[in-house]
Amino acid sequence: MPEAYLRAAARVSLMAFDIDGVMTDGRLYYTDAGQEIKAFSVLDGQGLRFLQQAGVTLAVITGRVSGVVAARARDLEIRHLFQGVSDKHACMRALLSQQNLPWTDAGYMGDDVIDLPVLRAVGFAAAPINAHSQVLAAGCLVTAAKGGEGAVREVCDFILAARNGREKS
Repeated sequence: MPEAYLRAAARVSLMAFDIDGVMTDGRLYYTDAGQEIKAFSVLDGQGLRFLQQAGVTLAVITGRVSGVVAARARDLEIRHLFQGVSDKHACMRALLSQQNLPWTDAGYMGDDVIDLPVLRAVGFAAAPINAHSQVLAAGCLVTAAKGGEGAVREVCDFILAARNGREKS
């Protein structure tokens, strides 16, 4: 693993995530009544809780609006939830300004071209292995797991390991 990824991950004070294709497998399920259903990984959720316990602020920035996502954010006690966002870079910039943090202390995990402006701006960028080819080529840490199948947990574990290495120095 390149040392630059470890250094960047060790600095993360705020980590934001996309939903579809990152915290889920990217597929949309609808009931006959039109109700949306999504599946989330319990392993990912536990990794997010570990990040919170380590003092990392969490955020979700997603282009879609979903009650299911709001429920998952409540369940995980993620206070910074932004749905229906067309300009994720502007959203992240406003959040960092509110938190008084520089881009270098932020991380983001995304999987599609809409995420590229944020991925290119943050100090630590990550993507699941099944992300769009342009995202995979953008210099992100790429997980072995697919979105919705433990990719978020891999990133959480990576950040925690990097932070623990920093704290030992």
